[in-house]
Amino acid sequence: MNAVDAKPSAPRGDVRGWRKRLLTLRLALAARVTRLLSFREEPAFITGKLLGALCLVFVGIAWYLATLGEAEARLISPTILPSPVEVAQSFGSLVTERALVQSIAATLRRVLLGFLLSIAIGVPAGVIAGSWRSVQAFIAPLALFGRNLPIAALIPLTIVWFGIGESQKVMFIFIATVPFVFSDAAAAVIGIHPRYVETAQTLGAKPRQIVTKVLLPLAVPDIYTSLRHLFGLAFGYIMLAELINAKHGLGYLLSMSQRRGLSEHIFLILLLIGLLAFAIDRTLVWFQRGLFPYRKDI
Repeated sequence: MNAVDAKPSAPRGDVRGWRKRLLTLRLALAARVTRLLSFREEPAFITGKLLGALCLVFVGIAWYLATLGEAEARLISPTILPSPVEVAQSFGSLVTERALVQSIAATLRRVLLGFLLSIAIGVPAGVIAGSWRSVQAFIAPLALFGRNLPIAALIPLTIVWFGIGESQKVMFIFIATVPFVFSDAAAAVIGIHPRYVETAQTLGAKPRQIVTKVLLPLAVPDIYTSLRHLFGLAFGYIMLAELINAKHGLGYLLSMSQRRGLSEHIFLILLLIGLLAFAIDRTLVWFQRGLFPYRKDI
C-alpha cells in the first residue's frame, strides 16, 4: 500500500481522553438522576423550577393532542374540552363583552374585605388564646366547629342573616376563614419556645409586656405565612358565594358560562384564576422576604 493512500490513525491518547470524558459525563448524569429520585430529598431550586415547567409542558402537549383537528375527529369533544387555540381566541370576547376586568375587581374586593375582617378578629383573639391557654380551651369548641363546618352550608345561613347583597358575600368569607385564622394564630404563639418567656420573666416583664414584646414579634412570621395560605383558601371560597345574586365576579362568570355552554370561557376563567392566585401569592412572598429576612425557613 502506498504511504499516501494510508489513512492516518487517531492517536491512542486522544481516544483515551474521549473515553474518559464520556465516562465522567455518564457518572455525573447518573449521580444527578440518583439525587433527583432520592427519597424525601428536596431538589435544587433550579431543578425544582424546571420540573414544574416540564409538568406544565406535558399537560399543554397532552391538551393540544387531545383537541387536535376538526371537531368531529377529535379524541375529546370541543364541548367538553376546547383546544388551547380556541381558549386563547375567546379572551377578547371575555374582556369586551363580559366585563372581565370589572369581575376581577369585584372578586378581589369581596375577598379582601372579608379576609381583612377575619384578620382583625381572628389574629388578636388567637394571640390572646395562645398566651392564656384557658381562653384557648374556652374558644376551642367553637373553632373546631367552624373549621369542620361544610362551606356550602354557610350559603343559606349567610343569606338568612345578611340577605343576598354584597354584605352576604363579604361575611361569607369572614365566617368561612376566621376559625382558621384564629387557630393558626394561637398555634403560632403556642409554638414559641418557653425559654423566651422565662427569660422575659427573669428580667421582670409583666404578662402584657411578654405578649407585646416577646410572643407577638416571634409569632408574626408564622402568622403571616398562615395568612398567605389562607388567603388562597378565601380566594377559592368566594367563587361559591358569587353564584348567588352577583352582577360581577369570576364565580358569576363561571356560572353564566356554564349556563350558556361557553366551555372555552370556563377554561379561560379557570386559567385566569390560577394565574391571579399565583401572582398574589408571589407578591405576598416578596413582602414576606422583605419583612422577615432573618427567617429562611418560611
